[in-house]
Amino acid sequence: MDLSLQLQIHGALINKGPSCTSYWASSSSLSLPRDFISSSTFLLHRRLRRRSCSRSRGIRLRRSGFSAMPCSSSDTLTASRVGCGGGGGGGAVGGGAENASVANFKLNESTFIASLMPKKEIRADCFIEAHPEYDGRGVVIAIFDSGFDPSAAGLHVTSDGKPKVLDVIDCTGSGDIDTSTVVKANEDGHIRGASGATLVVNSSWKNPTGEWRVGSKLVYQLFTDDLTSRVKKERRKSWDEKNQEEIAKAVNNLYDFDQKHSKVEDAKLKKTREDLQSKVDFLKKQADKYEDKGPVIDAVVWHDGEVWRVALDTQSLEEDPDSGKLADFSPLTNYRIERKYGVFSRLDACSFVANVYDEGKVLSIVTDSSPHGTHVAGIATAHHPEEHLLNGVAPGAQIISCKIGDSRLGSMETGTGLTRALIAALEHNCDLVNMSYGEPALLPDYGRFVDLVTEAVNKRRLIFVSSAGNSGPALTTVGAPGGTTSSIIGVGAYVSPAMAAGAHSVVEPPSEGLEYTWSSRGPTSDGDLGVCISAPGGAVAPVPTWTLQRRMLMNGTSMASPSACGAIALLLSAMKAEGIPVSPYSVRRALENTSTPVGDLPEDKLTTGQGLMQVDKAYEYLKQFQDYPCVFYQIKVNLSGKTIPTSRGIYLREGTACRQSTEWTIQVDPKFHEGASNLKELVPFEECLELHSTDEGVVRVPDYLLLTNNGRGFNVVVDPTNLGDGVHYFEVYGIDCKAPERGPLFRIPVTIIIPKTVANQPPVISFQQMSFISGHIERRYIEVPHGATWAEATMRTSGFDTTRRFYIDTLQVCPLRRPIKWESAPTFASPSAKSFVFPVVSGQTMELAIAQFWSSGLGSREPTIVDFEIEFHGVGVDKEELLLDGSEAPIKVEAEALLASEKLVPIAVLNKIRVPYQPIDAQLKTLSTGRDRLLSGKQILALTLTYKFKLEDSAEVKPYIPLLNNRIYDTKFESQFFMISDTNKRVYAMGDVYPESSKLPKGEYKLQLYLRHENVELLEKLKQLTVFIERNMGEIRLNLHSEPDGPFTGNGAFKSSVLMPGVKEAFYLGPPTKDKLPKNTPQGSMLVGEISYGKLSFDEKEGKNPKDNPVSYPISYVVPPNKPEEDKKAASAPTCSKSVSERLEQEVRDTKIKFLGNLKQETEEERSEWRKLCTCLKSEYPDYTPLLAKILEGLLSRSDAGDKISHHEEIIEAANEVVRSVDVDELARFLLDKTEPEDDEAEKLKKKMEVTRDQLADALYQKGLAMARIENLKGEKEGEGEEESSQKDKFEENFKELTKWVDVKSSKYGTLTVLREKRLSRLGTALKVLDDLIQNENETANKKLYELKLDLLEEIGWSHLVTYEKQWMQVRFPKSLPLF
Repeated sequence: MDLSLQLQIHGALINKGPSCTSYWASSSSLSLPRDFISSSTFLLHRRLRRRSCSRSRGIRLRRSGFSAMPCSSSDTLTASRVGCGGGGGGGAVGGGAENASVANFKLNESTFIASLMPKKEIRADCFIEAHPEYDGRGVVIAIFDSGFDPSAAGLHVTSDGKPKVLDVIDCTGSGDIDTSTVVKANEDGHIRGASGATLVVNSSWKNPTGEWRVGSKLVYQLFTDDLTSRVKKERRKSWDEKNQEEIAKAVNNLYDFDQKHSKVEDAKLKKTREDLQSKVDFLKKQADKYEDKGPVIDAVVWHDGEVWRVALDTQSLEEDPDSGKLADFSPLTNYRIERKYGVFSRLDACSFVANVYDEGKVLSIVTDSSPHGTHVAGIATAHHPEEHLLNGVAPGAQIISCKIGDSRLGSMETGTGLTRALIAALEHNCDLVNMSYGEPALLPDYGRFVDLVTEAVNKRRLIFVSSAGNSGPALTTVGAPGGTTSSIIGVGAYVSPAMAAGAHSVVEPPSEGLEYTWSSRGPTSDGDLGVCISAPGGAVAPVPTWTLQRRMLMNGTSMASPSACGAIALLLSAMKAEGIPVSPYSVRRALENTSTPVGDLPEDKLTTGQGLMQVDKAYEYLKQFQDYPCVFYQIKVNLSGKTIPTSRGIYLREGTACRQSTEWTIQVDPKFHEGASNLKELVPFEECLELHSTDEGVVRVPDYLLLTNNGRGFNVVVDPTNLGDGVHYFEVYGIDCKAPERGPLFRIPVTIIIPKTVANQPPVISFQQMSFISGHIERRYIEVPHGATWAEATMRTSGFDTTRRFYIDTLQVCPLRRPIKWESAPTFASPSAKSFVFPVVSGQTMELAIAQFWSSGLGSREPTIVDFEIEFHGVGVDKEELLLDGSEAPIKVEAEALLASEKLVPIAVLNKIRVPYQPIDAQLKTLSTGRDRLLSGKQILALTLTYKFKLEDSAEVKPYIPLLNNRIYDTKFESQFFMISDTNKRVYAMGDVYPESSKLPKGEYKLQLYLRHENVELLEKLKQLTVFIERNMGEIRLNLHSEPDGPFTGNGAFKSSVLMPGVKEAFYLGPPTKDKLPKNTPQGSMLVGEISYGKLSFDEKEGKNPKDNPVSYPISYVVPPNKPEEDKKAASAPTCSKSVSERLEQEVRDTKIKFLGNLKQETEEERSEWRKLCTCLKSEYPDYTPLLAKILEGLLSRSDAGDKISHHEEIIEAANEVVRSVDVDELARFLLDKTEPEDDEAEKLKKKMEVTRDQLADALYQKGLAMARIENLKGEKEGEGEEESSQKDKFEENFKELTKWVDVKSSKYGTLTVLREKRLSRLGTALKVLDDLIQNENETANKKLYELKLDLLEEIGWSHLVTYEKQWMQVRFPKSLPLF
């Protein structure tokens, strides 16, 4: 997810991104990238995401599928604010009424403009003033983000006139178009585009080979949701005007008819009026069900002898028919070659670039997936010659844009995008990477992408800067990769008084700068600091042109990261110019050792890192110590006596660990960049280090350490026994004895949390008279009592005037789980109280972080007084996850309440079904393009697994892959991506690590899963990977009993009970009865749901769903094998009236007919053999209807008949033979007899007659279709001869015969009725019948019906509907699946 917040005057819609939930503000402006965090202007409420509680939540710019909670600025109890990963932050600067002062200054015009793009805070402005040529010149930054608009303001040239943007790349593949199809132009210069349109190529375009590669794409697949929404609105307005014009014409025609025929009695006139009315009704209906899937653009790729060229036909986007033609397009080539871009149309104003891969087989159209990436690039490097105050931090730097936010996923990053971006950065020899994206992680400093980044940092000296996350204010909320990876500089978000006054336009700015409330805090779960440094976390920066504005305000750690990255670019510019060796190790040390601390307490480092970076001081540090070795000091920490797990710091927060002395082993290993000389660098390396502790009374260390290349270990003793409740932060650090002015060469964070215990009964803890001002944070740590499973809290506020907004977080750290976080962002009036309920983990330390939002109450001098009370509750059970194994045996569950008496009200519900599938195909291939070749030279491999599944009814489905889901950074697998398509190749769903539910109609589907890695052995192991398809089902409520035989006897139903403290009570959970199980459920499927046990103390109602209760647990039921079908042949053993020889002859005959049906007719030779066999069988079994029906079926199966008229005439003759073979009088008499069959023979006869009727009807139907098609192929002739009139009479005669046997408007035969109405020029009636047929389809779309609809619309002349249906044809019936 991207980690920022976009602000608009009237608010902003924030869509979801990967990190968790959605934020909404009360307005209608542009939607934003994920993980945007709120500003003073908005109340963006937080709501828990539906993912497991181990995931921390984050604001996501996403797509489809997640529900969002619209919130206004009114008082609301709970809502979800997000965080990028596990992360949160440390204490605030100041606190209490005594610090309630505000800055007493006013901005003038220049300082106001400067505050929009903050640089003074990190002293970048004075550094450039002192060193104007060190403004980023000679430095290239790779922006890993949501993409970039090359037309955006301030991002065209550098301060020294060089091109600002060197390359623009879509690393996700979301803009890829398959251009492997090669066509040749005819003599008029026309080619057929991939969409089916006829295109004219420009005769001046050089194409030595004459080969044109074609592809197409729905343009909305390239647009953001916001842009799509705006374009749809404008297109709908235009479409409505055209449709209303046609409705007016149709109504006038109907009116004229009624005026001419005041009384309609003639049958033909009635039909005519019905046709006119049908046209009016149809047009109105189209307006009601209008859904714009977007215009189709045709792409053409060719080689001009030097480079690959690209041209687009965008006529479908233009109102003017003369605009957007292919021949008028100015051809593009790969952006890095000529640095040119295009704009789709005046309406969208969306810029794009083109890149061609794989020898012209793949065209990548690169657009941004949100404004986030352009904004980030502007903060780092924008250059405005006309207004230098609006410059980015490093206006002289150049950039490449690497889009990692996939447009198909609403700007979610993917493993593919991340890996390709890193490849591109190294290919372009970038000095820096900025990545303002992140996710929560299960394990810190772990995973495939982390390994690749670390390799690039060590081998290529790449400096990688990333956002720490937006999940504060709780501690241990930093996200991956920025806050959890040792090789990455993680940046927190700082706001200064000038930023508050200018960019945020608050009434009164704070007196001092502080970290934004939502900025993620450390430490990581393995004890690392998490946040390295801080930088300004908000700016008014450039945004894409399609937003119809030049710049906007966003804030988040997404904005802090490029601010820091730009500042580092200034340092690199100076280092390169002065010949100072560039190393990520030395630069990071300079930043950390020269940052200005923010806050006075040691634990403030968990919030801000080493402080607010200072460019000028870091520059002086680098100059002064440039001759010292460029070394990274790798720290490994272990509890003495244990070799695992290894951590990067000391983090004590649980139970006895933080109440007793412990000894730790510290291993310090110096790491040189790859390629360092053994003799000149490694062997001579020797440092005499003086070891220090920030508090020797708590952390005791040796005095000295001699460190050589092979590393050295030492022990430290941590004694927290004299510490009071709360958080305590210390550092162990090493100083060079010979050059102490270098500052700490390495630091080992030591974080100790001493929780309060809850001793009273019932277990209640309260915190009284806490005083808050803007930005103040109070942290309380509580050892959750054993037996607690949820908490009920009440917050009371008083003593202030204007409303106050608070962030309330609780967080617990559990082994091998993402930090478990609950959060809310309520607004309070004075006085008021609100209640909250949240789950807890028994026995684990819980942080309670209460923060008054940094900008809330800034215009007031009055502090907020807060009382907070928590009461713990719990119903413990012996089994948290319940599995019913498919047998009839119930499960015994034991429950107890350890804390106080609780009401036991078990509720168990199964509401989803998971069906396992194995792949039907596995294709492993080496990817061929340069964008998939790693730094090591290895080519990445791709494994495509194909699964088939069928839905008997429409349903919401979600793929579930236990091995791969829910992890992006903390996994050794590189990438995953899936798409679900029907038999027409229409794609209904795409997804990656966070699959979402998609609504699918009845039908057959394919799921293709795409996996990438360079390790062939790893991919080979995944060739039989099981995928579950999960879909909703009707709720099955499970019964509970007080005795083991209760599910069978029906006795002893268990409803509820009161658990006394320390007393266990048991009940039995019975499996669902067989009649409640979904029908036709495959063996191995599982029904899943939830079970809850407790009840809220203040809830008087009985909950009917586990989700209504404070804590619920997973429950699953294995579907048992289906009842074996009886052998029907053995069960029915009536004596047959036919002899053995007669029965043998029938079997032989039926086998021959079946064999005939299985013969292929793909070649002329095969068709000749088929005809010979038909003639032979017809002579052997003359007038045998099933044989003749099978012959007709064989003729209909041909799709490549050369002479179509002759083919249809052959069908007519075959149909006539079927009709002649049926004794229609006997058939009619039998069908009119409604007597039910009384024996098996009579039942068989009935079935035979019904089959014969269907064969007769099908023959008449196919004959009618063939006759209509022959007419269509021959076309209209002037006048009407006897032959044409006779043909029409035959058609009507055939149609009349068909009406005797079936409903000719039914879905099976309705097409013929449509063609009949079309022949009679009653096109409105034809459309009505056809539309009914289409609406009645509950399976995969029938292409022939939609083609017929298009023909009717073209014949009527409704051009706006023709265009609309053609666009939908591209959606329903694409020629191929999109590329991964």
